[in-house]
Order: sequence, then structure tokens, then C-alpha cells
Amino acid sequence: MKRDLQNDIFFNDLYQAPVYDRRKFLKNLGSGIIVVFCLGDISLLNASCSNTSEDLNFNAYLRVKENGRVDCYTGKIEMGQGIVTSLAQVLAEELEVSVYDVDMVMGDTELCPYDAGTWGSLTTRFTDPVIRAAAAEAREVLLDLASEKFEISKDLLQVNNGAIYVKNDPSKKISYAELTKGQKIVKNLKEKPQIKKAKDFKIIGKPILSMDAEAKVTGKAKYTADIKLPGMVYAKIVRPDIFGSEKVSVDTSGLSDFEDIEFVETDDFVAVVHKDPEVANKAMNSIRVIWKSPELKVDQESIFNYLEEQIKESKVFEEAGSLKVGKAKSKIYLEGKYLDGYKAHACMETHAATCYFEGDKLTMWVSTQTPFGTRSQVAKELNMPEEKVHVKQVFLGGGFGGKGFNSQAIEAALIAKKVGKPVQLSFSRKEEFFYNRFRTAAVVNVGAGVDEKGELTVWDFDIYCAGTRGTNLFYDIPDNRTRMFNKSGVHPFGTGAWRAPGNNTTTFARESHIDVLANAAGIDPYDFRIRNLKDQNMVATLKLAAETFGWGKEKKSNRGFGIALGQDAGTLVAMISEVEVNKQTGEVKVIRVICAQDMGQVVNPHGATIQTEGGITMGVGYALFEEIEFEGGKMKTDNFNNYEFTRFSKTPEINCVFIDKMDAKPQGGGEPAIICVGASIANAVFDACGARVNRLPITPQRVLSGMS
Repeated sequence: MKRDLQNDIFFNDLYQAPVYDRRKFLKNLGSGIIVVFCLGDISLLNASCSNTSEDLNFNAYLRVKENGRVDCYTGKIEMGQGIVTSLAQVLAEELEVSVYDVDMVMGDTELCPYDAGTWGSLTTRFTDPVIRAAAAEAREVLLDLASEKFEISKDLLQVNNGAIYVKNDPSKKISYAELTKGQKIVKNLKEKPQIKKAKDFKIIGKPILSMDAEAKVTGKAKYTADIKLPGMVYAKIVRPDIFGSEKVSVDTSGLSDFEDIEFVETDDFVAVVHKDPEVANKAMNSIRVIWKSPELKVDQESIFNYLEEQIKESKVFEEAGSLKVGKAKSKIYLEGKYLDGYKAHACMETHAATCYFEGDKLTMWVSTQTPFGTRSQVAKELNMPEEKVHVKQVFLGGGFGGKGFNSQAIEAALIAKKVGKPVQLSFSRKEEFFYNRFRTAAVVNVGAGVDEKGELTVWDFDIYCAGTRGTNLFYDIPDNRTRMFNKSGVHPFGTGAWRAPGNNTTTFARESHIDVLANAAGIDPYDFRIRNLKDQNMVATLKLAAETFGWGKEKKSNRGFGIALGQDAGTLVAMISEVEVNKQTGEVKVIRVICAQDMGQVVNPHGATIQTEGGITMGVGYALFEEIEFEGGKMKTDNFNNYEFTRFSKTPEINCVFIDKMDAKPQGGGEPAIICVGASIANAVFDACGARVNRLPITPQRVLSGMS
């Protein structure tokens, strides 16, 4: 397969740290052995921090403390994807310590190395190897120190469970804790040690319960809105009903009914603060604002035609051969239009920020996937030096790409500066739907052909607004073209990344149309894919899914099977769904989903499984239920009473299997599974009742319409 160009861009951004004195990070730490790891060459540094003349530009570091515990510092954050566990596993593997002796320090802008943000399933692919390498270096540094201590060659020593032994005399040992006492040493080795092979793994590849599970299920875990500060006030902001509105006038006469209310107005917003959030909310509702609102006559039904009418320019993403030649070779040529509406992130935790000023320094807790980006945004808006803004990361209650835009942090900081008190701002669910940028609505137009042998001949794939992530062809189609149509500002409200951005839509379109062609050619959908795949890794993944599912077995009445293949974040996905369709009501029930993945090295099978299950559960929602209703910039969908998602009662049986490649590089695990859900369900619906639904979600009305 070709490289994922979009993720290459993310990778380049990921390690482009701003100019900043990283020695400050290290000086904040106590005694211990600190090992830094850099992408690229740097000279050996074997000195205490106090006499270092060189500024360190590093991507990860760890500290072996005097008590033997190990801190691992990373700019990544934990939002339920399980990296607090998997990153600890790879460190523990190379350093030869218990995973339970590793403490992850994540996303703190004063302690951790810079990171552009946690998205794109990049952490396991790019941060995991960096931390493994740093841990391997730490192991060698400790062996060097033990060699000096015992006055013997390092080759005569071995490490195990946080201690170093003399091989032929196990009574002679020294713990990591003893080696670090009284020292503060920063090292980076010129000679990079080898990381372990799979045959030597003790911890990588073992299923480990999420390290934060107990804190989360017992309520001990702290989220942004759980932070309580002395003298803190709660902020509420008056919001317009229509996106893009500008305030014309403000009437605050209603505030006279409230005591101790403080009124805040900036160029961009109107707010109140009070020590009681309920009082603040009532006071906010008493303010009358006249807004000037944009007029746009478009809704959830007309948006698709609107996008095609508004966007005329395109860019070719992938191209080979000649569409004209391919079409001429086709025995069957079929066109299709596939539609996908806006989707909300619907995180359990809404956007929140808690902050306070101490002199000219601002300390913040923010529900964000981008703590360093948040720091930069806030510093810019408040005209402050970045080093005067400290973002302290806590747990994130879901992100899915929606917590990379940090308006709540800027608003909270501006209010805190105005009132001179600690401030907490937490979005209501209505605000969340209004301001949390939706996954974009999109249109995909497909034209494709098959010859008399059942082989794909031509592929014409036009994408409106969904992007090209995951659209590199893994089918063998000699004549093909993939084009992307997009235009800035075309949507009536904010849009942005949503778990595997755009790949859900394009996979739905591609895999639905592949099924259309297989049916027209009279070939089994599984056999058709096997015949036309050029990527043998995808062939193996599909075969694993089919074997696990039991493809070809007899179906019960009103039931259907559907296949979908996809690629995301370096991972190959093959999914097969079984559904049951009520032909009287059109209701679709997903019975079971089998998901096979080639994701390279699986660091934590437990974590990979629950991420896959979570992605599929979320995917069932976008496939069957989730739809934003709107009129121009006005939201009609504003809470969970009118935005349906997958409930426990609608969750199917899910079975996750992985290709065994433990010596390969790890690939993404948080996003790939979700991309195939819509197409596999749509194809299963067709198999069950003959309804080809080309628009998500697959509502009962659309099923009935497809059957007629």
C-alpha cells in the first residue's frame, strides 16, 4: 500500500517542538537517573543538569527515582484509549521492571516534552517506539553504573525486576533504587541498544487490565470539572441560537434580581460568574442579547445537493491508467451516490476548563486533546508568554477528535483575568452540540466497472468534504482516479475531526459499491473481494474474518451477512456483520460483528480488544441512529433526547481477532475498527431484504423505501 500522506503530515508536526528551554523540565525533577531520547543525532550528554551547556531537544524521557519507581513523561494524553497502560507496558518490558512500578506523567506542559496533540492513532505507532528506545537506554545506563559499582564487565551482569545481578553470583545484586540515590544524572547514549525481539517479551503482548480502570469505576479519577479551587466561581456564557451570529446589543437589567453576580463582556461574548453554578445559570438566562445572524437556507436533507453545487474545484489524490479505457473494457459499469450526514462526538464529558491566575502566571486544567496547543492559543489570546501558561492534564472523558479546539479554555482564561478569581467553565450539553465541531456531511460519487471474468476494470471515486484518509486502493484496478472536492467555509457550522476522520464515509461508499458490483456480476461478495484484492495482507485479514465468522453458513429468516474492508492508521480491517431486518417496520438489529485486524504488534491484547469493541459500538450508532437535524445555522438536535446513539440494548455480540505479527511495528488501534461498521451493516441489510441504502444512518424509513 501507499503511505498515508495525511498521517505523514501529522508525524512531521508531532515532533516539531517550539523553541523552548527544555532544561526547565529537567530542573523541576528530583534526584534520579533521567534518560532522554531524541529523534535524530545529538551528542552524548553525561553530566548533571546544573552544568549542562547544551539545550536538549528531546521527544520522550523517563526517570528512575530513588524509591525504584519509574516516571515516564510524554506529551500524549489519556482519553480512554488505554495508552496509560500500553506505554507503561513497553517501558516496563525494556527496563525490566514491573508495569505496576511505572507512573505515566502525561500532557503537563511544564513537565512533559512537547507534543502537537493526541489524535490520528499516532501514539502507539510513533510514541511507543520512542519510549521503548528510551527505556532500553535507561537499562544500559543502569548496567554501566552497576558495572562501575561492582568493578566488573557489564557483560557479566543481568537485569530482572528492577535489580541488577552478577550472573554467576546472584547474591551480589543492587536495585535500581540504590543506584540512583543522591544522583541526578541525565544521559543519552551514542550507541543505541537493541530493543527486544518478540521471543524475549515478558510484558508486551500480555493482556493487562487498564491501569486507570479502578480509579474510573470508583469515581476517584479526576476530570476538569472535578477540580475545585478556593474562592472559585462558575462562569456561564450567553449563546446565540444560530451559528455565526454577532451580538448587536445587550440588556443586563435582569441581573438586578441576583446578588453577588459579576458581569463580564468582551468583544466576543457575554458572561456572568457566581460561586453557585445554578445561580450563574439563572442569571445568564436573564440577560437579553440581540444578535445579527447569517441566513442560509439549507438543512439535513438539502445539504448534499448544496455541497455539490457549491464545490466545483477538485484535486486528484490517486490516479492510474485511463478511465475511458477502463470503462470500455467493462462488461458492467455502475454508478452510485453515497451520502453521510453530520455526526456529533457525543462525549460523556462536555468541554470544560478550570483556571486561576497567580500573579502573572496562569494555571489551567482543560478537557483537551492538545495541551500544548491550548497553551499556545491561550497565550496568544491573552498576549502572554507561553511559559506563563501552565496546562495541567487530568483525565479526558472522551475526545474522538472533538477536543482539539479549545474555545472553552480561552473563554475561561479571559473571564478569570477579568474577575481576578479562579474560574470554572463547563459547557452544557446544548452548548456541546452547538460548538463541538461536527464530523462533516459528505457526498461520494462512484463509477466502477467489472469485466466478464468478474475482475474490476475501472474506478472513479469523487469525494466531497470527507477527505482522502484510507482511500488508497488496495483492490487491483488498473484504471482509476480518486478526487477530493472541498471548500473552506462551505458548511453552516463548525466541522472537524471525528474518529478516523472521513474514513467512515469513504469506506461506506467504497465497500457498498464493491458489493453492488459483486451482486451485479453474480459473484459472492467474499469471493469477489478475494479475486480483486492486490494486497496479500488484506487477503489474509479477510480470510481470518471469514473463518472466524463462518462465512457461507446458512442464514436464518430475515437475516443477512455483510463484509467491509478498510485501512486506517497503518492497520488493515476486515469486518463481517450479521443483521436481522423487520420487513414490516424496516428496523435493523445488528446481531453480531466479527472484526479481524492486521495491526502489527499488539502491545496489550486487552486494550486492543476494548478499543475495537468501543469503535464498533460507536460505529453502530453512526450507521443506524445518529443524525443531526438543523435549519441553516440553527441546531434542532441539541441533546441526547433527540440524538440517538448505541445503547446497551442495541449493542451486538462483538468478536475481535488479530493477525499474529508480534515482531512487526505496532500500528493504530483506537480508530481503525470504526471505519467498516457502516458498510458492513449496509451490505448485510441488502443481503437480508434487498434494500440498498446509500445514505447513513440506515433508518427504518430508508430501509422500507429501499425495499419498495
